[in-house]
Amino acid sequence: MPKMRVAQVPYANGPFEIVERDIPEPGAGQVRIKVQACGVCHSDSFTKEGLFPGVTFPRVPGHEVIGTLDAIGPGIAGWATGEPVGVGWHGGHCGYCVPCRHGDTFACATETLVTGITHDGGYSEYMVAPAESVARVPAGLAPAEIAPLMCAGVTTFNALRNSGAGPGDVVAVVGIGGLGHLGVQYARKLGFKTVAIDRHQDKASLAEQLGAQHYIDSTATDPAAELQKLGGAKAILATVTSSEAMAAVQDGLGPNGTLIVIGAVPSLSADTLFLLAGRRSIKGWYAGVASDSEDTLLFSQFNGVASMNESYPLSRVAEAYDRMMSGQARFRVVLTMDG
Repeated sequence: MPKMRVAQVPYANGPFEIVERDIPEPGAGQVRIKVQACGVCHSDSFTKEGLFPGVTFPRVPGHEVIGTLDAIGPGIAGWATGEPVGVGWHGGHCGYCVPCRHGDTFACATETLVTGITHDGGYSEYMVAPAESVARVPAGLAPAEIAPLMCAGVTTFNALRNSGAGPGDVVAVVGIGGLGHLGVQYARKLGFKTVAIDRHQDKASLAEQLGAQHYIDSTATDPAAELQKLGGAKAILATVTSSEAMAAVQDGLGPNGTLIVIGAVPSLSADTLFLLAGRRSIKGWYAGVASDSEDTLLFSQFNGVASMNESYPLSRVAEAYDRMMSGQARFRVVLTMDG
């Protein structure tokens, strides 16, 4: 049987192992992808540390996958081998439960499928995925450059385009990191008056390079008060994993404004009177399904939005993962399979 290399986690909190496996055959409703690049996302810690309910081992993480369609299982129409494709966090859906029938396939009530968690992901030379989880990739994009757009990209872009903000509205992005450096770019390209918020003044020049028209140093001033001076934010995209940072910006929302949370925190306090008085809201946002990933890739290609990445070969997966978890990467980490 032909073999492939994979980077697997043998047990919860276990070390990465580079092992050989048989190249899998796609079953009914599945396709096989020859992986070219896979982003290393903070959410991969759900697999690495065994935090996701029901995760089994050994497991191959990875849900920012770019590659080519290598084989097509029975019952699949509309695809051809050799097509450039990608797979993100959303690992598939049933298509017949109530949420699916109402178009909310991300909230499928029958199957909770997550790439790299409920089934093996992209830290491998080949992977099998449900066809409904696969996105088409526009021609001319370099795999190692766009892999993070399959999670970090679609999460920020999809949240912003569904924020209710319109051209010229004040939109703030909290945190200029792995998510935030993309969020600032998307916010500007979507036509919003873009405000970047982070700690310390040394991030100001980067924020300007990414397209922010205003930068707020949250250590030097009250970020909520500064947002109100700009007229109040129609949307605030919270990319950080700090409930304190989220709480500090809430009062910067304008009437009908929304704090959109995409950075996971255990809990979050809110001034409910402030929310009620201005019809303000706080909501979370799911990354997106395959069609959202396709929209993200096309928008990024046409508007010049790019992820800033550090690349590592699959053989250095442990180093790549540690670099991502350290928070020192600028700004995303990507594994490549070409040696």
